[in-house]
Amino acid sequence: MDNLQKENLTGINREGAHPNVPLKYLTATSIIGDKVYNEKEEHMGKIADIMIDITAAKIEYVVIGFGGFLTIGEKYFAIPFRLLRVDPVKRAFIFNQPREVLEKAPGFDMNHWPETNLHGESTYWDFF
Repeated sequence: MDNLQKENLTGINREGAHPNVPLKYLTATSIIGDKVYNEKEEHMGKIADIMIDITAAKIEYVVIGFGGFLTIGEKYFAIPFRLLRVDPVKRAFIFNQPREVLEKAPGFDMNHWPETNLHGESTYWDFF
């Protein structure tokens, strides 16, 4: 039986004061609302939601809200989770694209979600 199984049965943390260092796990509530930056430290928006592929048991994409003011005029983008990386120091995510990519990309509004069941087809973000 590994430590995680023992901890689940006993409630005792066996991995010390910081069992999640280096960062391995995040809760969904800790991700939603996180800021997103690019490598130039330009603000790219924030994570508005997380879409989980329940058949594959994985995060398929995150929804990033970009632009606008107090959500008015905000565009949303379905960004494949694999294109983001965590910056644990800033407690943010890095999306390694120029800000202009989101400014020019065809986002969606929350009342008109994109087709998410692509059956393996390429998406806009697969070209980056």
